[in-house]
Amino acid sequence: MFASPTGAVVHYPLILKRFMENSSEYRFIKACRGEPVDKTPVWFMRQAGRYMKVYRDLKEKYTFLELCKNPELACEVTLQPLEVLGVDAAIIFADILLPLEPMGTGLEFSAGDGPVIPRPVKDRKAVEKLMPVNVEEQLGFVADAIRRVRKEIKIPLIGFAGAPFTLCSYMIEGGKSRDFTTTKLMMYDAPDVWEMLMDKVCTMLVDYLKMQVSAGAQALQLFDSWVGCLGPNDYEKYILPYSRRVFEGLKDTGVPVINFSTGTSTMLDLVQKAGGDVLSFDWRIQMDTARALLGKDQPVQGNLDPVTLFAPLPVIRERVHDILKRSGGKGYVFNLGHGILQHTPVEHVKAVVDMVHEYQHE
Repeated sequence: MFASPTGAVVHYPLILKRFMENSSEYRFIKACRGEPVDKTPVWFMRQAGRYMKVYRDLKEKYTFLELCKNPELACEVTLQPLEVLGVDAAIIFADILLPLEPMGTGLEFSAGDGPVIPRPVKDRKAVEKLMPVNVEEQLGFVADAIRRVRKEIKIPLIGFAGAPFTLCSYMIEGGKSRDFTTTKLMMYDAPDVWEMLMDKVCTMLVDYLKMQVSAGAQALQLFDSWVGCLGPNDYEKYILPYSRRVFEGLKDTGVPVINFSTGTSTMLDLVQKAGGDVLSFDWRIQMDTARALLGKDQPVQGNLDPVTLFAPLPVIRERVHDILKRSGGKGYVFNLGHGILQHTPVEHVKAVVDMVHEYQHE
C-alpha cells in the first residue's frame, strides 16, 4: 500500500492483479524472476530514439523536452521501435533528469552539449533550497504516457529513473563531467551536505517510481550511468546505502527492479548488495565471469558493447552468440551494456533480436 503525495492510497496487490494476470506468459518478466523461458528475452536501452528516422522526423517539429512532457508524443515515440524490432519489452520514453526541474535546479538541453542544469547544487544552502516533489502533479505526464502505452501493447512496459548518484552528480556538476571532481569533493569535504542531498533525491525517487507502477509499469530500471567513476570504497560508503534505500522502498510494488550500472565490473559484488532483482552491467566483464561472481540464482541483463551494432553482421552474430553461450540461459535478459548509439543501423538492431530469439542454448 502506498500513500501518494495527493493523499490517494494505492493498493499494489490490486494493481498487480489487474495488469500482471498474464505476466507468466511474458518471457521478459519470467527471466527477471529467474524462471525458465522459451526464448531469451531481449530489449534495448534507448531502443526508441534518434537512430530511427521516424523519431528524427518528430524532432524536427518538437524539442526533446516537449516530446518527454507531452504524453501523446511520448507514447508515440515509445511505440515506434516495437513493431520494427520485435523486442520483448518496451521502455517508456522519458529522461532520467526530468525530476530535477520540479526540485528547483532547472533543466535545459542544448544541441550538441546535452543536458544543462542552470542552477547547480554546490553547497548546503543550495541543497536546503531544493523543493519536495509532488510526483503526481509535477511529473504526472510520465504516468499519463505510461497509461497510454499500456493500452497499445501486449508486451511488458518498463518504467525508469536515474539512480541517486547519477542524478546527484548531474545536479552538482551542472551537466556531464569527465572527472566528477565537484561531486567527489562534496562527499569528502561535506558529507553532511551529501547526505542531505541524497536523502532528498531518494525520497523523490521512491515516490516517482511508485507512481510509474501505479500507472501501469510492469518493471522498473534504475540507471546508474556514471557511478563507475568511483572506486569500491567510495561506492560502499557514499552510494550503496542510498541505492539500497530506493530498492528497499520499491519492494512492495511487486514488480521486478533492474539495477543498471556502467564501469562497475570491479565492484559488482557491492552493486549486488545495493539491491535490485536484476543486475545489468556493461561489456567490461564477461557474462560468465559476472555470473560466477554474483551466483547462479542472480538474474542478470546485458551486455553487448553498443559499438558492436555498427560491425558487419557476421561479427555481430559471433559476439551475440558468445554472450548467449556465457549467459547460462536461466535468469538472463539480453541487452546492450548501454544505450543504442546515434547512427546505429536499424537493420542491425533488428538482426540482433532475431539472433537472440533463434539461439538455442546447449
